[in-house]
Amino acid sequence: MSDYQTYDLGDVRLQRGATLRACKLAYKTFGTLNPAKDNAIVYPTWYSGQHYDNEWLVGPGKALDPARYFIIIPNMLGNGLSSSPSNTPEPYDGPRFPQVTACDNVRAQHRLVTEKFGIRTLPLVTGWSMGALQTFHWGALYPDMVQRIAPFCGSAKCSRHNVVFLEGVKAALTADAAWNEGWYGSAKPARGLRAMARVYAGWGFSQAFYREELDLKTLGYSSLEDFLVSFWEGFFLPKDANNLLAMLWTWQNGDISDNELYRGDLKKALGAITAKAYVMPGATDLYFPPEDSQFEVAHMPNATFVPIPSIWGHFAGGPGTSPKDVDFVDQKLRDLLAR
Repeated sequence: MSDYQTYDLGDVRLQRGATLRACKLAYKTFGTLNPAKDNAIVYPTWYSGQHYDNEWLVGPGKALDPARYFIIIPNMLGNGLSSSPSNTPEPYDGPRFPQVTACDNVRAQHRLVTEKFGIRTLPLVTGWSMGALQTFHWGALYPDMVQRIAPFCGSAKCSRHNVVFLEGVKAALTADAAWNEGWYGSAKPARGLRAMARVYAGWGFSQAFYREELDLKTLGYSSLEDFLVSFWEGFFLPKDANNLLAMLWTWQNGDISDNELYRGDLKKALGAITAKAYVMPGATDLYFPPEDSQFEVAHMPNATFVPIPSIWGHFAGGPGTSPKDVDFVDQKLRDLLAR
């Protein structure tokens, strides 16, 4: 039995022109929506992650405490639970799955929040990595609804350098002959997934993380090779390649200003985010560097720059890997919710 629910969105017209028919948005909730419907927090998922992978930040005594808040974790389109290449029927199955933007995702989530639950105000939207991208979108698309945002280890727009990093990931995966232009059937492109994992391994954690041998001393792996195989290859091998590529496209085309409201004006879109904001980059994140966050904060009227002082690179923000960083993020969420 699944531990999540599905909201049927019907036929959804996407930004890039296709229609995702019988679109389904998978989600999980924690806690109880109060009678005033003003205690809901939206906590979107990240690249390749599902709602299970977000649960490390939710629990009794934490900032996201189900005893106090109604926490909604919507699964991103393409992640295998919501409508995705792996579960969409022909003709939009597999590599024919339509291009979905972060804006499409957040508009779908907005429908869930407003239509299903009748919520009109959100005390907080927060998320890691691509969850941060969606968090920025919530702030820009629905400024009158969102009171606070806390994007961590993510950005409002995919940078050119980030696009290049992802091109390497994509090339490694699709170089496998078993990839077969996405029509691989049950014979998954395992070599491509393993190669993708090794490319990602050089980016997910920082140079200092590897220099200090935290893969061995803290995470308990027996060697660097053991870490690459067990952690990284083990992370990506169970995932569907078409799903990964669909979400990768969403990531590369992430931009809060790419819509009819802001028409490509990023500074205008950032300026429209009136929510109180803690923008929390990882101090050693290799593909969401603090400098990008400083630019964002400089153009947001109520934002504070709060770097995570960690050598865990991008993984300073999740998925619950570094206890010290978990405590830091949790405390900052407490501080923000108290404002």
